[in-house]
This record gives sequence, structure tokens and C-alpha cells, in this order.
Amino acid sequence: MSDIAELEQTLLAEIAGAQDEQAIEAVRVAALGKKGSISEKLKSLGAMSPEERQSQGPAINGLKTRVTEALTARKAELRDTAIAARLETEKVDVTLPVRASPAERGRIHPISQVVDEITAIFADMGFAIAEGPDIETDYYNFTALNFPEGHPAREMHDTFFFNPDEKGERKLLRTHTSPVQIRTMETQKPPIRIVIPGKTYRMDSDATHSPMFHQLEGLVIDKTANVANMKWVLEEFCKAFFEVPSLKMRFRPSFFPFTEPSMEVDIQCDRSGSEVKFGEGNDWMEILGCGMVHPNVLRHGGLDPDEYQGFAWGMGIDRIAMLKYGMPDLRAFFDADIRWLSHYGFRPLDMPTLFGGLSG
Repeated sequence: MSDIAELEQTLLAEIAGAQDEQAIEAVRVAALGKKGSISEKLKSLGAMSPEERQSQGPAINGLKTRVTEALTARKAELRDTAIAARLETEKVDVTLPVRASPAERGRIHPISQVVDEITAIFADMGFAIAEGPDIETDYYNFTALNFPEGHPAREMHDTFFFNPDEKGERKLLRTHTSPVQIRTMETQKPPIRIVIPGKTYRMDSDATHSPMFHQLEGLVIDKTANVANMKWVLEEFCKAFFEVPSLKMRFRPSFFPFTEPSMEVDIQCDRSGSEVKFGEGNDWMEILGCGMVHPNVLRHGGLDPDEYQGFAWGMGIDRIAMLKYGMPDLRAFFDADIRWLSHYGFRPLDMPTLFGGLSG
């Protein structure tokens, strides 16, 4: 048997024995690659005499053709076998219901939704969003906001204190977002128009209170800010947030150390049915606290109260979310119950806008 016939027999046996596409590729490279057995024989034709080339050339080219055809056929056979095996293991039960996409299954938490709604409303009025640290000093949380040392108003807040540091000073988890007012006044010249959504902490827990909750603070500082401006801002916010065309509000005298005068705000509602309706009826519901910024707070912020004045307000984000969307228990906000979130959550692609609607 000639060496060409012997090589052909060996290669065809290797092709037939290949069990997958990787193995058949290895046979192809060994035979037809740059240094393959058939390629080496083709290179040897140049050193042969014309008579030898005339007999060996067709034999070697015929070998190459037959091996190439065998490789192609075996590769197609292996591909068909692989597809059949894959189809056998990847059967689909067409009677099963179609699975919803992640965008359909996912839900935005109501607090995140309400923060986005608030941001949309106040951004439309020209307000910027401000943020500050959750861990605060006694100075920013109390003293700079007109809570003097030993003042009984400090007892209004059940504060989480940290252990004293090497200087004997105790930091704390902020009890309100008001410290951001001072930090903003220290770094930004008036006019200032900001809203401050964020987490706050107090030692309290029941159906309407949580040790960690979300609060919205607002601050306006310029040379002409007054109570009339404040009433307009708060009325426009409440109308937009509760999505009602008109709304009556009443302002009652109150006390906050950082504002003077200070007021509590009630909004018109109807509680006669199973749900609270805003903008109608003869009932009232307290919604927020507000007032003109106290001169001492302006001084701590580095501003002259004879030149600048302003107003501020604060409200619980969790509470207004409960009022708007009918959630009975605040504690469920933090239970991480997927059933609750599926019921009260919002579709992730429904972004709140004043044009398209806040609540989707």
C-alpha cells in the first residue's frame, strides 16, 4: 500500500471516530493546516522531477479533495446530532403561562415613588434638592437650630446618641433634616430655594411611627420672602401632590425652636367614606409644620437677619404617602414583604411628571 493510500485510510478513520466539532476541527488542522500531513505532501511537489510531479500531483490533490469532503460531511453530521440532543434536553411546555419580564415584575417602593413625585413638583417651582449626612453633631442637629443646651425642646426628640469620642463629644443620628438648612446657608449665598428629602431617626415605633422614617424639609432664604410666599408654595404643593384642582388650608399658631412665627397647617378633607378625600368636605387634617426662619438660625448659618429672611417647612414623607395611597400601617413600609410591595408598589418605568401625571 502506498503512503498516500495509507495516509488517506488513517485520516478517514480519524474523521469517522471524531465525536464532536472540536475533535473534527483537530483532525482538519492535523491534515490540512499549515503544517498538516497533506499540506506537507503538497509542499514536496516542488522538489520532484516533472515525471514524478505528473503522477504524484493528481494523487495528492485527490487525497485533499476526498479528506475535505469527508470532513465537511462529518461536521454536518455532528452538528445535526448536537442540535437533536439540545432539542431533546430543552423542551418547552407551551401550556405554561408566559413569564412577565423583569420590568413588569419589579416594583418601585412607595417611598421612592413619593420622593420622585415631590422632586417633580418642587423642581417645577425652581427648587433644588439638597442632602446631608445621617450622622450629625449636636451643634448642627440642635444648637444651630436654636435648641440651647438644656432647652426643654430637646426633649421633644427621642434621640439615638453614639458613645462619646476621645474629646467627650457624642454624635447622633439626626432627628430631622433641618441640619441641612444650616449646612446649605454656610456654603451657599442667598437666594436659597431647596427641598431636603431624607432619612431621620427617633426612638418611636407604632402603627404611625417608625425608629427610622423619611422627612421632607423646605427652605427659602432671600431679602423679601414672607408668609404669603410660603402659603402659596405649600398650597401649590398640596394641590399637585394630592392631584386635586383646589384645596383649602388653614394655618394654626404653634411652636418650633427654629421658626418664629411657627404654624401647623391643616388641609381640607372628607372622612365620611371608607377613604380620605382631599380638596372636598368639611373635615381638616394636619399635614405639616412651617414658619418664618428664626433670626438665631440665620445667624448660625452666617447670614445677617437684618438683611435676609426666609421661611421653612417640614413634613413626614411616609405619612403623606400613607394618606395619598391608603396604606394603614407604617411598619409595613419596612417589612420587605414582596406581597405588600406587589400590591402598593409602582411600575419602574412610570416616571412621575406634572405633565403625564404623578402617580402613573
